[in-house]
Amino acid sequence: MSIAVVGSVAFDTITSPSGSVRDILGGAATYFSLAASYFTQVRMVAVVGEDFGPEQEDVFEKRGIDTRGIEHTAGKTFRWGGTYHDNLNEAKTDFTELNVFERFQPRIPNEYSDTEFLFLANIQPTLQADVRRRMNGVRLTGCDTMNYWIQRTRAELAETLKLVDVLLINDTETKMLGSDNNLPRAAHKVLAMGPRALVIKHGEYGATIFFREGAFGIGRHPFRAPTLPIEEVKDPTGAGDSFAGGFMGYIASQEELNREVLKRALFYGGVMGSFAVENFGTERLQSLTREEIDARFQVFRELTHLE
Repeated sequence: MSIAVVGSVAFDTITSPSGSVRDILGGAATYFSLAASYFTQVRMVAVVGEDFGPEQEDVFEKRGIDTRGIEHTAGKTFRWGGTYHDNLNEAKTDFTELNVFERFQPRIPNEYSDTEFLFLANIQPTLQADVRRRMNGVRLTGCDTMNYWIQRTRAELAETLKLVDVLLINDTETKMLGSDNNLPRAAHKVLAMGPRALVIKHGEYGATIFFREGAFGIGRHPFRAPTLPIEEVKDPTGAGDSFAGGFMGYIASQEELNREVLKRALFYGGVMGSFAVENFGTERLQSLTREEIDARFQVFRELTHLE
């Protein structure tokens, strides 16, 4: 089965207690695609500039990722710089240069018309909604957003949420979107906006999935999955997007769509996020094997007694 992701490809400059790197390959669609590629066929929709060359293309090609949806245009690729101090859960943004990404209008190749799963990474909500409407044959749509869109484009985001099946956001974003400081209450308010399931990411503390009543089969209670303690976190950038890639990639690899599949997908999301932070940028995601992924999933399983 195939999954398409619409989002950013970027060059990142990152400083953490483990060191510094400059102009390394990043972006939400990049992390998502690499993580998901270990489970299913991935198709990318993004935009890059003239500085995106064969070296970067090779990263996707080696993982068998379909890049026909990446538009190459005049100008520079999106750039972001951030610094992590003692609190590795939060980066201080040093600079943001949107460049060609500022004019991004997703173009869906005709060859992607039979795509079965769709992930709308963190971009403007009206663009997300437009892509979803154009790809109306998908079985399941996942979506990400952030506080910027929640605060500034709430009405547009509300329309987008009516079109998606699973929303993936963090604790703070859930409370902000649900206008409630109580997380479970906020979660149910978000579900009332449209999604059938809500995945709340807790950073180093794992993730929780809430289901709308009657969605994806029997059962009404939320499910919590922990994360694996990592001895050294070198670079948290892209951990959430890698989580989304593992989560959605696993779902896309399964024949059925039910609560047990989504619950198990939480663990694979955690596995891919835990690998991503072990090195700078996408280096660790590029060098993984499926055997390593399954072995770490087994560790999660033993920690939680997951059947």
